[in-house]
Amino acid sequence: MAHTYRRVYGADHEDPAPRPGRDYRELVGGPLDGLLLDVTGWDAEALRRGAALTTELAGIRGGRAVYEPRAGREGMWDWQGDCP
Repeated sequence: MAHTYRRVYGADHEDPAPRPGRDYRELVGGPLDGLLLDVTGWDAEALRRGAALTTELAGIRGGRAVYEPRAGREGMWDWQGDCP
């Protein structure tokens, strides 16, 4: 069985792997597709809202990629588009 390597958004490039005991959401679609977002310590309201994450890969130079929770799938956040 092949091992799937996962990277965490914003993690150090030298050590990008998920850590035990942390809470992550998988980013689905858009420029950050497949990355994990560490949401450890986020309150319930922040988890309901999602996040606008900075990335140079967004459709808007220097912009943010917007991700929101997928209904019925707590661990997955879907790309909604890019914003400045």
